[in-house]
Amino acid sequence: MARSDRVTVPSPGCLVAIMAPILAVLLVASVLMVMDYRQESANDRNEKEALRKTVTQARSYANDVLAKGLDDYPGREAVRDIAERHDGRLISYGRSGGSLATTVRFFAEFEDTSMFGVSYSRAHRCYAFEFQRDAEGGLQEKTTPLEKCDVA
Repeated sequence: MARSDRVTVPSPGCLVAIMAPILAVLLVASVLMVMDYRQESANDRNEKEALRKTVTQARSYANDVLAKGLDDYPGREAVRDIAERHDGRLISYGRSGGSLATTVRFFAEFEDTSMFGVSYSRAHRCYAFEFQRDAEGGLQEKTTPLEKCDVA
């Protein structure tokens, strides 16, 4: 018997049968990667917008405390009510001599989208406020964002 060294080329139909599933998987994977990137970008934008909203809430809170404390600093309950009106929670309240120091945690909700649907998450930030009398007897306010914020 003579040995034959023939090279056989698969038929075009066989190549299509092998390549079609591979191309389909690559196409689906690329579509899912693009969708995931877009969802993450949207979620990041939504969270940043919610955190910007906490800044607005903090400014409104400070303005309301300044308006409330024209003659004297407002009491703890009044400050707590002002914080709650601005979606905040009073964490600490301290008065001494010519100053009032408060710490408030503000919340803002945002949509968090995933492949499985939409959920609502909360962004939060804590701010320390210090209200002091100036030389003319008016109130001045200093706001400081806090690095660590108790979520509980």
